[in-house]
Amino acid sequence: MIFSEKLQLLRKNKGLTQEELAERLDVSRQAVAKWESGQVYPDISNLIQISNLFNVTVDYLVRDQECTINISTNDTKTDLDKLIDFRLEANINTYAACMNKTASTRLDSHDFQYANGPFTYHDTYVGGEQFAGEEAIWQDGKAVYAMNYMGRVLGEQFNGDFLKEALCKADRNMPYRGPEYYQSGEYLYKCKVTGDFTWFQGYEEIYCNEIKVFECCFHGGLVR
Repeated sequence: MIFSEKLQLLRKNKGLTQEELAERLDVSRQAVAKWESGQVYPDISNLIQISNLFNVTVDYLVRDQECTINISTNDTKTDLDKLIDFRLEANINTYAACMNKTASTRLDSHDFQYANGPFTYHDTYVGGEQFAGEEAIWQDGKAVYAMNYMGRVLGEQFNGDFLKEALCKADRNMPYRGPEYYQSGEYLYKCKVTGDFTWFQGYEEIYCNEIKVFECCFHGGLVR
């Protein structure tokens, strides 16, 4: 998705017309129209205003996610690159895809496990509408990564299938839970993270028709 498409999506999700957005940014409606048609690109001051208004990062706005190319090969990838790749692979082969569920490792827990090569991933959580859990990765039998999370459902319109759909959209730019921003129909997923894969804290939320129906806090990083 390119900038012009993201701006239209953000504006419409907030229920703003081009005129209303222009007024909030103190620019002309024609400027907004040109941004959304891809004719011109806003300057950095406008990008910062857009970022603040819609509560997304400038990085999200300017990165063309469809054109991002990873030129690394298996031979040139670092150990951290390989770990992140495996975490993303495990993500779409366990809870988010309703795959590889295993026997409970704790009383009344829900567990998922996935392995490939030297890596093994395990996710375990307790609860339902209010839940807590941990996922961890081992390399050659040694723990190398862990993340704890706790979340809750806030409204009847929450859709678990949408959460799983959003989690499956995680990529190398956001390999922690889901992407920074994802929308499908009336549902909107947002995720913010401080730090990097070695040490991070994050918060995700889901809105349905602008009403928050889910939230989850998480933190994690490398272990040694």
